[in-house]
Amino acid sequence: MSRVALVTGGSRGIGRAIAERLCADGYRVAISYKQTRGTLDVPLAVQADLADREQVKHLVAKVEADLGPVEILVNNAGVLNRGDLFDMNTAEFEAMRQVNVDGLVAMTRAVAPGMMERRFGRIVNMSSIAAHGTAFSGTTFYAATKAAVITLTRRFAFDLGPHGITVNAIAPGFIMTDMVTQGKTDAEVQTVVERMSDRAMTRRIGSPEDIANGVAFLVSDAAGFVTAQTLTIDGGRMDYISHP
Repeated sequence: MSRVALVTGGSRGIGRAIAERLCADGYRVAISYKQTRGTLDVPLAVQADLADREQVKHLVAKVEADLGPVEILVNNAGVLNRGDLFDMNTAEFEAMRQVNVDGLVAMTRAVAPGMMERRFGRIVNMSSIAAHGTAFSGTTFYAATKAAVITLTRRFAFDLGPHGITVNAIAPGFIMTDMVTQGKTDAEVQTVVERMSDRAMTRRIGSPEDIANGVAFLVSDAAGFVTAQTLTIDGGRMDYISHP
């Protein structure tokens, strides 16, 4: 029987592409979504606010009751609330941290015991190249939450590795999703695409499928000896404070 994969924030953008790729690869895929599910055809979709620990427990229980034990977890759900040193709203930062960091922790804690018992698991956490050293206005505290994701990834890999569980992260660069196009004219979108393409060695922006390809590898049997790593998928961006 195919393995069960749970993708948080799987109804749109990068999460949707990951869910579609894993379905195509033969996994039994469940997604969580906060507000709008859309038309994605997956075996199971569960509405859940990952900032609420009780909803996290319900989500995992529902997936395991309907599909079976979660063997693959993709912690994709995330929030971007803009702000820098002197203008970040404290409440907005806390709300962002609750999803980007606390939600990831809660999801991992919910599925890890079962993975440990079965001595198999794949966990992929979604970070961002902002975590490497953001230079964009309005992303200071978002970057801090995504840097936390990388630190947690390494530590969770250390804790869970002896139990047959790998834990890795992906740091996407600029990816074309509906968040990029929302509220913009075609001309404005094209300007953004050209500007961001010039900042990458490959001279293009990324697609959600580029990130899904990375996830597909990290959850596969071929990646069984890969853990505690952050895979940067950004086309070779050249405009950040640092780039590991």
